[in-house]
Amino acid sequence: MKRSEEAGYRDYVTARMEVMRRTAYLLCRDWHLADDLVSISVGKLYRNWLRARQVEHLDAYVRRILVRTWLDEKGRAWRREEPAETLPELPVPPADDVVERLGLLELLDALPPRRRAAVVLRYYCDLSIEETAEILECSPGTVKSQTARGLDSLRALVAASQN
Repeated sequence: MKRSEEAGYRDYVTARMEVMRRTAYLLCRDWHLADDLVSISVGKLYRNWLRARQVEHLDAYVRRILVRTWLDEKGRAWRREEPAETLPELPVPPADDVVERLGLLELLDALPPRRRAAVVLRYYCDLSIEETAEILECSPGTVKSQTARGLDSLRALVAASQN
């Protein structure tokens, strides 16, 4: 890669790093894994930068790399670790908005990976059904059903938690 092309790559990654990191966190719910996913995705982008910079929607191309990387990592046996049974108590109770956000993240965590990806891409990344289908490599109908089932599951979990 030429120096001028590398500068364009570096500028793009620098500008989009935080968005990629937040999206990765919403998918995996682990900041360390999110950083790993972003790192792997940035490496894949670097290897394909000459082709990637010519695509019409570069952000969508990078999001696709990120989601596919997460789905690949999710399937790896060594990633299937069980979380600790209990967490240490917080010394200060968090503010209400933080509690609501944490509750939403726990609800997202309860969704299967592809449903979670569909919900995050549609409602956090604000992608169309077609864009989401392209990233997940499925039909628009599958995106609709995965999103609808994901939202139904979230509604049921919210209703159960309020009772």
